[in-house]
Amino acid sequence: MPNHPSPPGSLSRRALLTGTAAAAGIGLAGCGSATDAFSGQTTVKQWNLLAGSDGAIMTDMHRQFMDETGIELKATTFAWGTPFYTKLVMGASGGNAADVATIHLSRLESLSPDTLLEAIELDELVAAGLDPQDFPTAIWERCFVDDRLYAVPIDTHALVNYYNRTVCEQAGVLNADGTLLETHGVEEYFDLLRAVKDVTGEYGTSLDTNAGWRQFWAWYRQQDGEWTFHEDGFELDDDKALTAIDVMWRMAEEGLCPRISDGGATAANFENGLGGLVQVGNWEITRFRAFNEAQGLDFSMCEMPDFFGNRRTQGDCHTYVLPRHNTWSEEGRAATIEYVSWMLRHSFQWGAGAGHTPAYLPVTESAEYQELEPNAEYAGVVDNVQFDPQVWFSGSAARLADEVAQVLAGVYAGNTRPEDALEAVKQRAQTLVELPNPID
Repeated sequence: MPNHPSPPGSLSRRALLTGTAAAAGIGLAGCGSATDAFSGQTTVKQWNLLAGSDGAIMTDMHRQFMDETGIELKATTFAWGTPFYTKLVMGASGGNAADVATIHLSRLESLSPDTLLEAIELDELVAAGLDPQDFPTAIWERCFVDDRLYAVPIDTHALVNYYNRTVCEQAGVLNADGTLLETHGVEEYFDLLRAVKDVTGEYGTSLDTNAGWRQFWAWYRQQDGEWTFHEDGFELDDDKALTAIDVMWRMAEEGLCPRISDGGATAANFENGLGGLVQVGNWEITRFRAFNEAQGLDFSMCEMPDFFGNRRTQGDCHTYVLPRHNTWSEEGRAATIEYVSWMLRHSFQWGAGAGHTPAYLPVTESAEYQELEPNAEYAGVVDNVQFDPQVWFSGSAARLADEVAQVLAGVYAGNTRPEDALEAVKQRAQTLVELPNPID
């Protein structure tokens, strides 16, 4: 096979999105159709950054994949964030990285796909039982760079709202069916937090004040705020950004959330009843389930509250990409695509166990998934996920989120006024703009 596969024939991007590929003469193969071609000695090397509790679920799925297909899988997990992406760039630069890697979709363009990644041909996916129509359109579109497909989405993971049913029932903020009352606007949500705080005696909600980027981006995007970058600077809506930051200031000033709290303390505040709610990623479901089994924690989850007319939230996607190869064997390439297909077609386990919402629609739209609790309650997050700004220093584990979060920690702590924080955010962003892209 070619080292850098070209797009399938003359199929356009629109054809990929609308599913008209079948009309172009590409028929759908049965799921797992390539499996019979493997002797059990074909090996696929996979790199990932799933070092948390969700990684254990992925490992279990890998065992099932090998048992069912006879393909040997050698998966390596690297430290989350910069260590992983550094390793991936170095490996792909030499053409000897893994066959397939798990990355955040927000980091796709920063990896210089045309030089460090392999384009994926549509007919490869179709032959393995996947159809472009089986993915949310907005997510699928982001997998293309210059009209070439470089990533296949695994899931959506986002900032969501967990709530302690016991505490919230005492606070009178549950519906008759035990779900959290839906609020509209900042003031209604603050009223809900005040009622919860009256019960806990400490906070209404627990927040990771060291990771304030997620809240900022959610509340900024709920106002239709845009942040676009260009060669010399950027465009940011100051009024909307200030409004988002002011929510943080007010929440902390009134004691509705902690002033200082890292990731571990944020989860512990929720587990120990100091906060009746907590805003963290949907992947934390595994931690809270474990706590429930050990000590008891009657919790559920819903989407980000409606602060500014909608429930948009900061989030991202895990995706599969193919790092650049010096050479591909036909069997190795086919086995790699089969791995991608198998993992997506069996992603019910990923969603049910790890909390991430599968991107593969036949799974999430199934009756079985729609009956999952609490997963079904926040399933709409797929349509509300807001990816970080598109620039090389943005995305999961990238510098923009870290730099902004450092400023916002001062807002939560009460040390930095919102107006001063906005200016500091803009100064740090401009500094990043002026840095050279290390991939170029």
